[in-house]
Amino acid sequence: MTTVALAATDGMLHFELSLAHEVFAAAPAGVTAPWYDFTVCGPAAVRIGRFRLEPDAGLDRLRQADTVIVPGWADIDEEPPAQLIDAVREAHEAGARVASLCTGAFVLAAAGLLDGRRATTHWAHTEALAARHPRVEVDPDVLYVDNGSVLTSAGKAAALDLCLHLVRLDLGSSVANAVARRLVVPPHRAGGQAQFVTAPVPEQDDHPLAALLPWIIERLDRPLTVEDLARRAGMSSRHLGRHFRAVTGTTPLQWLLTQRIRHAQELLEKTDDGVDTIAAATGMGTATTLRRHFNRTVGVPPDAYRRTFRSRTR
Repeated sequence: MTTVALAATDGMLHFELSLAHEVFAAAPAGVTAPWYDFTVCGPAAVRIGRFRLEPDAGLDRLRQADTVIVPGWADIDEEPPAQLIDAVREAHEAGARVASLCTGAFVLAAAGLLDGRRATTHWAHTEALAARHPRVEVDPDVLYVDNGSVLTSAGKAAALDLCLHLVRLDLGSSVANAVARRLVVPPHRAGGQAQFVTAPVPEQDDHPLAALLPWIIERLDRPLTVEDLARRAGMSSRHLGRHFRAVTGTTPLQWLLTQRIRHAQELLEKTDDGVDTIAAATGMGTATTLRRHFNRTVGVPPDAYRRTFRSRTR
């Protein structure tokens, strides 16, 4: 069972703290795999906005965790407590994976964990983070950054994207999807997506992509082209591309590839099908094509992913 410790001190943002608790504290219905051992750590009772919180343990417990979550820091002009900075640094030195949500990146930066690393935070505060910590490579445009043992996210909803990313790494796509279904959010947004898009997501139910995206998901085993999608949506390929960029932050083909990879992950987790069979089921055509895209996207070949996932779940 993976242990997750949530750091909680005066001056943190309650939204990100509550969000992490919602994801890691309890398994969603129907998930039978061992869940996280979750602990809230802080110096006695703490004040989180309008709320008073009683931690389960002191900050020294962070050193015993596999993963440490640092919620957003409310006032970026105020230096985080030295006790918190030291505890986060010591936890990382002890081998913990440390993830910050929103402006929690300022805590990680103060602890020196972001020096020489790429990182992000809420877009409104990226300039301040870069100015205050010049050794950090601040990326203002992405949802989250995964450096392996150190992860950072942009603000609010992007913090949830990072939490789901951690669940996906630990327990697989199907479990992360179950968490997303419980929270009624998209199951996966890649970290490289833009923090915000220039046009808002259209609100009307009859927007062309509202019907198109489920139609695509049901046909991932087929060799779909941009022209096929545009024809289905009743618009030109260029017009379709603009809609995709506005709604998903990426291109039609990149979004389609992401869905194929996600489906391949689920099949690798849930079935014993060979790579050739999975390549056909996900519209990749051949095992060679699947291996190339899967390795580039996930970081490991399909067979290695299956072995690693099953080893984790056991």
